[in-house]
Amino acid sequence: MTERASILVVDDDPHLREVVGFALGQAGFHVEQASNGRAGLEQVRRSVPALIVLDIMMPEMDGLEMCREVRRSHEIPIVFLSSRDDEVDRILGLELGGDDYLTKPFSPRELVARVKAVLRRARAPASPVAPASASQVLRRGPLRLDLDLWRAYWNEREVVLTVTEFHLLAALLRAPGKAFTRDELMTRVYEDVVVSDRTIDSHVRHIRQKFAAAGGEVIQTVHGLGYRLAIP
Repeated sequence: MTERASILVVDDDPHLREVVGFALGQAGFHVEQASNGRAGLEQVRRSVPALIVLDIMMPEMDGLEMCREVRRSHEIPIVFLSSRDDEVDRILGLELGGDDYLTKPFSPRELVARVKAVLRRARAPASPVAPASASQVLRRGPLRLDLDLWRAYWNEREVVLTVTEFHLLAALLRAPGKAFTRDELMTRVYEDVVVSDRTIDSHVRHIRQKFAAAGGEVIQTVHGLGYRLAIP
């Protein structure tokens, strides 16, 4: 029997945890719960989940701080929840390494769909159409993506990316020179889940910051259109 993927739901609202936990359980997931960021971190230390559903506004330790702590040692996919439709929360959450974002109130069905989509990106190879015998490494100049190990390098210095960031950069690297619209990148990275332009922009900004710290520049803005790989 296939082991069920474990989802950690971190929210201070017990009713919401119950509703979300039931929906995810019905979808075939094993669900763990925590009532605040501090308890969530303890749960992660005990058993690393496949994905975290993480509320932003919580006592003890909020979701943004928990995300910062998780990202020190793990690249677990994170879907943020917020009771406010606040772009600052959205952008900050994504820049900290979140993979998706939902505003309360939301449909449990939509949350399950987003969780499944993020997990598919985490499990799927970055080049799904490549034959098994093909090289599982993408290269361009000093940039290298290892598709088997899910690792990115600049001049052989590792740059740690989230699942979504890795997929986005892999899409650009598979078509060097091509200018992608944001809609094209959304299709390649998010599949059947609709996100905003600003979500793609946030991931691009985060990738740029990480590679800049390693001395690299990997994404170029094509004004009025979108983005392309910056390496000629």
